[in-house]
Amino acid sequence: MKQLVVFDLDGTLAPSKSPIDAEMAALLGQLLCVTKVAVISGGDWPQFQAQVLAGLAASGLANLSLLPTCGAKFYAYRSGWELLYSEDLTPAQKAKITGALDQALTSLGFAPAKTWGETIEDRGAQITMSALGQKAPLAEKTAWDPGFAKRKKMQVLLTELIPEFSVRLGGTTSIDVTRPGIDKAYGIGKLHQELGVEISDMLFIGDALFPGGNDYPAHEAGVTCIDVRDPEDTKVVIRTLVSVSGQP
Repeated sequence: MKQLVVFDLDGTLAPSKSPIDAEMAALLGQLLCVTKVAVISGGDWPQFQAQVLAGLAASGLANLSLLPTCGAKFYAYRSGWELLYSEDLTPAQKAKITGALDQALTSLGFAPAKTWGETIEDRGAQITMSALGQKAPLAEKTAWDPGFAKRKKMQVLLTELIPEFSVRLGGTTSIDVTRPGIDKAYGIGKLHQELGVEISDMLFIGDALFPGGNDYPAHEAGVTCIDVRDPEDTKVVIRTLVSVSGQP
């Protein structure tokens, strides 16, 4: 049993931008009773509140660490939720990233005919493009780029347009852009620093562990990783972890 279990959020703990279901909340509650748990995602703090915290019981939160925007922010539970750091982008950097994302989407012919809400979101420490918009129906998002082919082409172009930034793929339609070195490997390092847990004592669980995926930096950091297809896979992993812990 590892001292710290780290999860991706969208596609791992819950469908894209959806709350964890009651079964996942119960399983995470059981896991929090036997080990430390962290969640690292491209989403910002409000998404963590809506997707994770709204469904969790209050007990066990001292064992939970939350790292929004791919590790560019870190929240720890003490007397309440406390922001430990935030690696925010400057206004000029945000403008350059936004322009590059717009250019990549249109020049490659991937701009959709219909969108639902804003397609580019300023998350402070990260700019995220959701190609169909922030409020797109899950079925539409799932069908747009199921094999990541479109976003991999965009990623190649973006690394030419904005080589000074880190470009990662995540979720179902999203691309996350941060300062260089600010990714889930950075978040893993911060977990080691803040919690005193060695990398060898961590386990990472995610659905984008392929090269270029926004979970892949966790693998590069040397963490033992488990690749899952969806939240149902993740539930199987959590049940197994709780079982081997010896707790009822």
